[in-house]
Amino acid sequence: MSDPSSPGPRGTAVVLAAGAGTRMKSRLSKVLQPLLGRPMAGFPVAAAQAAGLDPLVVVHHQEAQVRAGLAADGVRFVRQETLNGTGGAMVDALAGLPAEGVAVVLYGDCPLLRADTLSRLLDAHDAASGGRLATVVTADADDPTGYGRLVRDAGGEPVAIVEHGECTPAQRAVREVNVGLYAFDIAWMRATLPGLEPHPPKGEIYLTDLVAAAAAAGGLSVVRHPDLAEMMGVNDKWMLCTARRMLHERALEAHAVAGVTFESPDSTVVEVDVEIGEDAVIEAGVVLRSGTRIGAGARIGAHSVLIDSVVAPGAHIRPHSMLESARVAEGCVIGPYARLRPQADIQAGARIGNFVEVKKSTVEPGAKVSHLSYIGDARVGAGANVGAGTITCNYDGYAKHRTDIGAGAFIGSNTALVAPVTVGEGALVGAGSTITGDVPADALGVARGRQANHPGWAARFRAQRAAAKATQNQDPS
Repeated sequence: MSDPSSPGPRGTAVVLAAGAGTRMKSRLSKVLQPLLGRPMAGFPVAAAQAAGLDPLVVVHHQEAQVRAGLAADGVRFVRQETLNGTGGAMVDALAGLPAEGVAVVLYGDCPLLRADTLSRLLDAHDAASGGRLATVVTADADDPTGYGRLVRDAGGEPVAIVEHGECTPAQRAVREVNVGLYAFDIAWMRATLPGLEPHPPKGEIYLTDLVAAAAAAGGLSVVRHPDLAEMMGVNDKWMLCTARRMLHERALEAHAVAGVTFESPDSTVVEVDVEIGEDAVIEAGVVLRSGTRIGAGARIGAHSVLIDSVVAPGAHIRPHSMLESARVAEGCVIGPYARLRPQADIQAGARIGNFVEVKKSTVEPGAKVSHLSYIGDARVGAGANVGAGTITCNYDGYAKHRTDIGAGAFIGSNTALVAPVTVGEGALVGAGSTITGDVPADALGVARGRQANHPGWAARFRAQRAAAKATQNQDPS
């Protein structure tokens, strides 16, 4: 966490995130709405950090949740005591700012903002002749309704930003709008903010009044941005969908340019913080959640879901598989319809087949669990083969217990291994066994009832059933 007296190399980013966002129609704060595996405010925070800024987040509504949701991003926080407008937020933010330098002000509900845009703003502010007090970003809007307008004098110099509700008819015709992105000289802002007057009827302090003050002092510059969509504030769930689509397209494009093949981009979900190596193939309907890493040349089968999992180069996840906090090594084949739960560690060349579930277990190199099995709290040794329908009975109703299957062991189909239990290296377990004791290395373990055949029994049974049915059909009642 940064010290407020030592901001990032280019300044401090003040991220306004105090409001409730009632139009979102959600019990969750607007800035915490999930967006591709990250809280919405995490996107402008990340953009600020990438531009060399030290983020300072202004909080109020659901303060504890916002602090917790963004804590992992390494940001600092300051509380806006009273929700009295953006200017009021900056008054409270002063406590977290250094004595001098540059403060970039942006909003926590603008997830599309790019780091390059912040860098251009800082460059323009630094390069302004005479040392600018404030730099504001504007864009042209086809329909400027709802936006504050940048007002210029007869010579084209910017003089103020006027909120839409306070515009004259002539000002409402202006298409150059304020997008809510500013750079301010901190020392000047600290001296100027206390003199701003609240606006009726809500008594709010407008940050835009700082822009007018900078213009009056001859210290205002303007950066005209070509893409208004990048500055979109997300106010409701439909706008959240729009932002998700745009961010997702950016992410897929970046992965594809880096060498990843997406067979059906429109049906694929790739969240932030996902790494995919070149020549990896992502089939239709795949969902890759945050924290997942896919190695070069790996293939992820259709409609598979991977959460915080690692798939090594060249591994193959077949369709309809689910991996959560699992690790899959080189040469492995997983699925189809496999489930790897947390702490599943599938080592080089191992095979996990259809309808197999693995939880908190290590499957060592070359081992196979090919069909309809459950492996929990276990080790499956190198080269071992686990037959169809085998389960490790790891829970006794009170505690979990371990199963250890040695290298080269063979477990017959439909076996129950009642933990704690060990099957030694090279041992064989007969199909249909319920193993409650250890099986030594190279031994045969069998635990099932002896088979008894009764000649003619089935034919007699069928005859008896047929006679009973005929009697029933003749009953007059």
